[in-house]
Amino acid sequence: MAIRKIKYILFATIFLYLIISCNSSYTPKPIGYYAISFPKKAYQVFDKPGYPYTFEYPVYANVVKDSTFFGETTENPWWININFPEFSGRIYVSYKEIGKNKFDTLIKHAYTLTGKHSSKAYSIDDSLISTPNRVHGVFFSVGGDVATANQFFLTDSTKHFLRGALYFDATPNADSLGIVNQFLLEDMKHIVNTFKWRN
Repeated sequence: MAIRKIKYILFATIFLYLIISCNSSYTPKPIGYYAISFPKKAYQVFDKPGYPYTFEYPVYANVVKDSTFFGETTENPWWININFPEFSGRIYVSYKEIGKNKFDTLIKHAYTLTGKHSSKAYSIDDSLISTPNRVHGVFFSVGGDVATANQFFLTDSTKHFLRGALYFDATPNADSLGIVNQFLLEDMKHIVNTFKWRN
């Protein structure tokens, strides 16, 4: 009987101790994202023989030739991808010759491709581009959970037309991708500002 009483007192003591110790208020953890370490800004020149353009791109990126477009062969051999392996991002760059393609159609197509994101976007801002290197065009910044927040097209209005769009291998999320988009936006602007046509 005494052993049973001791067990009961011991059980009651442990139970009371657990109730008292769990009296602190619960604070939920806020939603967070992984910390990202960004590399130092430095650039190198893309100046491959045979290509109708040159530009400077980041040292933490690499340029590869794009040989397929949705399973089809690209229109010409000057399509490239500027890959950012550290961020699982890529600028898809397509090049078209004016003459083989109507200039007005190329412009309209560039606006149409940007407009396809309007269902998810809360804003689409376009800025005119004009550099001393005879490069003109438009830079698009698309706000919201969209597949590509930054894109552009460049032209000399007579012979060359190039379009670039930054994509990530991730589900579109403006909050989690925002800081990376902002970091790579500087690089995209550097590409545009150093861009030159060969002829």
